[in-house]
Amino acid sequence: MVRTLVGELASAVDATVTVKGWVNTLRLQSTMQFVVVRDHTGTVQVTHRRGGDGDRLDEILRGLTPESAVEVTGKVVANPVVKLGGLEIVPERVEVVSAAEPGLPITAETGPEQRLNWRFLDLRRPERRLVFEVQTTVEQAMREVAAEEGCIELHTPKLMGTASESGAEVFEVGYFERTAYLAQSPQFYKQMAIAAGIDRVFEIGPVFRAEPSFTSRHATEFTGVDVELAWIDSVEDVMSFEERMLHRVLERVAERHGEQIERHWGTRVVVPELPFPRLTMAEATAKLRAAGWDREGVREDLDPEGERLLSALVAEETGHEFVFLTRFPASVRPFYHLRAADDPTVTDSFDLLWKGVEITTGAQREHRHERLVAQAREKGMDASPEGPLGRYLDCFRYGMPPHGGLGLGLGRVLMLALGLPSIRDAVFLFRGPNRLEP
Repeated sequence: MVRTLVGELASAVDATVTVKGWVNTLRLQSTMQFVVVRDHTGTVQVTHRRGGDGDRLDEILRGLTPESAVEVTGKVVANPVVKLGGLEIVPERVEVVSAAEPGLPITAETGPEQRLNWRFLDLRRPERRLVFEVQTTVEQAMREVAAEEGCIELHTPKLMGTASESGAEVFEVGYFERTAYLAQSPQFYKQMAIAAGIDRVFEIGPVFRAEPSFTSRHATEFTGVDVELAWIDSVEDVMSFEERMLHRVLERVAERHGEQIERHWGTRVVVPELPFPRLTMAEATAKLRAAGWDREGVREDLDPEGERLLSALVAEETGHEFVFLTRFPASVRPFYHLRAADDPTVTDSFDLLWKGVEITTGAQREHRHERLVAQAREKGMDASPEGPLGRYLDCFRYGMPPHGGLGLGLGRVLMLALGLPSIRDAVFLFRGPNRLEP
């Protein structure tokens, strides 16, 4: 029989339908039997009045276990006493498609590590599944903006012959008779596309970082959102692109999921005003030190405590959840970031903080071959044609336009949008230093 989703039952009162889903809860009494069945659109109560001997439905319902997969065929009845939407199904037939073993390995009170061990069961809970409904909306909105603004979506290689950037924190893998590396970033490939005449590049894809980090916002494999824009006038063009994209993303999330997010996670989705606040690193550190952070004045970059405090100060002053940090010292930025024309000790780069967490790093890139080589050597890197950067540097030898781009962590965006405690809850299957399963 054709399946009717639970979310469609309000339009099927007095009709006979077939609902397919999982047993959520059971309440089997002496005269009445109540079974709550759940699918991805909601839950419905199945109500059966027990008969005498030979009541086949009674036998089937008494044999049910929580999380068994079932098909229930019956009449949809309006009943205002029923808390689940004022509807119930009076069953004519119940089929156990696949029985669940008694005694589930996780409950609503189970800790995060055990829940990750049984992720497929964990995701049956509506609030867990909501994460990926929101993720779908987020990616659709990002692609929508990218397409409107003339981006071409590419899929760059994740196996590399040489370690990207400094070569630190990369995973080595056997590749026939040689060693390959999992890509830390599509950065170099994005720039190769710019050199190829693809003016605007967009990608959503996996990124690998061999960082032994055990924080709530780090993972060894995550989904990156990358953008590269050619013929820009300044790094401001890149920041403006990102704030337009995030404005659309949160607008769509608020429209489609705002009520559910607030109900399940207690987080209100705020659509940000444009433009986002901007602070240079010099301004940010001065503001932070005035508030008691880094009194010794030795830091050139922000630690997590500094990011949280700065976001709180900006929110208090402006009411804004986002803030761009700009003009980072060259000493803490990659060799390919453009040095500021008015001060070569700083770069035309930025981080974007949201609710105290860095979600994006971006910059205008150095597009002039000779300066790029000089900056690589300044960082102690081998910039010779035969060295590990040789192929990358070749892209700048035959006319590279001014360009810039950004890399954004999708998991962090979801974690913050929903108010999740950890990035582990914002990805389908988490990968960290101590987790390669399931």
